[in-house]
Amino acid sequence: MRVGFIGTGIMGKPMAHNLLRAGFAVSVHNRSRSRLADLISEGAAWMDSPRAVAAASELIVTMLPGWAEFEAVLVGSDGLLAGIRPGAIHLSMETVSPGQARRAAVMLQELGAHGLDAPVSGGEQGAIDASLAIMVGGAQEAFDVALPVLQAMGRNVIRIGPSGAGQIAKACNQLIVAVTIEAVAEALALARAAGVDPANVRRALAGGFADSRILQDHGRRMLDGDYLPGGQAKHHLKDRAVVEEIVAATGIDLPVAEAAFARIATLVERGRGELDHSALFTLFSDDAAREL
Repeated sequence: MRVGFIGTGIMGKPMAHNLLRAGFAVSVHNRSRSRLADLISEGAAWMDSPRAVAAASELIVTMLPGWAEFEAVLVGSDGLLAGIRPGAIHLSMETVSPGQARRAAVMLQELGAHGLDAPVSGGEQGAIDASLAIMVGGAQEAFDVALPVLQAMGRNVIRIGPSGAGQIAKACNQLIVAVTIEAVAEALALARAAGVDPANVRRALAGGFADSRILQDHGRRMLDGDYLPGGQAKHHLKDRAVVEEIVAATGIDLPVAEAAFARIATLVERGRGELDHSALFTLFSDDAAREL
């Protein structure tokens, strides 16, 4: 299958590498060709525009920061829509709102193509290891065709439902992540404030009901002061906007999620939005400093 790939950032580039390793013929585009030298050396074909990527591909993957970047790649005389073939499939793997995902799917459908929203969870390491969780919205027939491509990038690939359903699942994922990171930060801060070693508390919780990947990975980051971004805190504000859109449409009340996202907003306001979201732990040091 001829696969196009646009969006070769922290996660996108290893995802494209994994498609090449799986044997797919991959076309790539970036505003700077030099940034794709490693992919090209592995066999990827360089294209000078999104339109050229679409024209050369049966399936196109985009992995962009958000809707603004995605829309810029999608429309226009050199956009994906200008070159896409009837019957082609577009995998939108960026995080956007369910409404935006449905809008893109309609634009593709009008051209005889298929759109799948397929946001991911697992971070940079999951992208490198091809172990991402991939949540897919769209038609079953298109999902079945795209499945080998998805399985080359992820380990847990689930079709959630129709267009937009993948983004709803991603919003649920991000809600749990935000709340759990805040809970781990609070627990470790509580242990420290009470005069016990938070590292020992973290080890004691491992294997019990409080254990999680976030306790293991982000808890370690908090204790080590390692805030190099696997996922930048500022991106959770986009997640909050998506959750708020769903809340507005459904009328459901999510008080704990609201509080967790407010803490992330505070972290960003204090100039730490470029850090990993485990940097929420630093807010407790801020609070102690104010008390002094």
